[in-house]
Amino acid sequence: MSAAVAGKAGSVDLAVIGGTGLYRMPGLGELEAVVVDTPYGATSAPIRRGEWHGRQIAFLARHGESHGVPPHKVNYRANLWALHQLGVQRVLALNTVGGITPAFGPQALGVPDQLIDYTWGRISTYCEEAGTPVQHIEFDQPYSASLRQCIIDAASATGIALERGGCLGVTQGPRLETRAEVARMLRDGCDLVGMTGMPEAALARELGLDYACLAIVANWAAGCDPAGESAVAITMDEVLANVAAVTDRLPALFAALLQS
Repeated sequence: MSAAVAGKAGSVDLAVIGGTGLYRMPGLGELEAVVVDTPYGATSAPIRRGEWHGRQIAFLARHGESHGVPPHKVNYRANLWALHQLGVQRVLALNTVGGITPAFGPQALGVPDQLIDYTWGRISTYCEEAGTPVQHIEFDQPYSASLRQCIIDAASATGIALERGGCLGVTQGPRLETRAEVARMLRDGCDLVGMTGMPEAALARELGLDYACLAIVANWAAGCDPAGESAVAITMDEVLANVAAVTDRLPALFAALLQS
């Protein structure tokens, strides 16, 4: 079932944006497909919306439902705008990432509190068009403290291991990083590296959304185990297998989060 929406269509308690390996809402069956018209073009995929545990939930596949949209081509503005139009206030961004520091090994879950933007050429603001009022958003804390705490509490309530804090480095993609680039990010203070954390977080802030990242560690960044083992080649089979292993933990976490 598909519906087109031009304006706000009631509130949604939680929206989840899925990254690489997550193209459907884990633990849910088929949801209503909603197509939202935006001033910025089409979203990456239809927004899947429905009721779960008595609450309204929405899901959007950031890369499209067949993984056809590379990180630098994601229409971040349309995606966030569409969720906002549906009445979303809380956005949980699932980011499939590489681990840099020892706490963030493959299959770890993390809720970072900082990021560094290494991307370039992406439209990163709703203030892009001529005549649009300029917003100078506060961004010293890029993620919503209240939503991060809700995620931490939900993980504690369900017994799910979660790394609290850390810095996400956001690279351009779609290629993976060189060992020298990962070494630089380590010196910069990054614990994780992904390709889609920006401008998504800043756009959410411009729209006044509560936004937080739940990082799913799929591999060691550049194949470099910080314990000192030799670098190994990263394969998509490995990445997808690690994401699938983590995905099994997510429905319980989402259920607890919806009650917060």
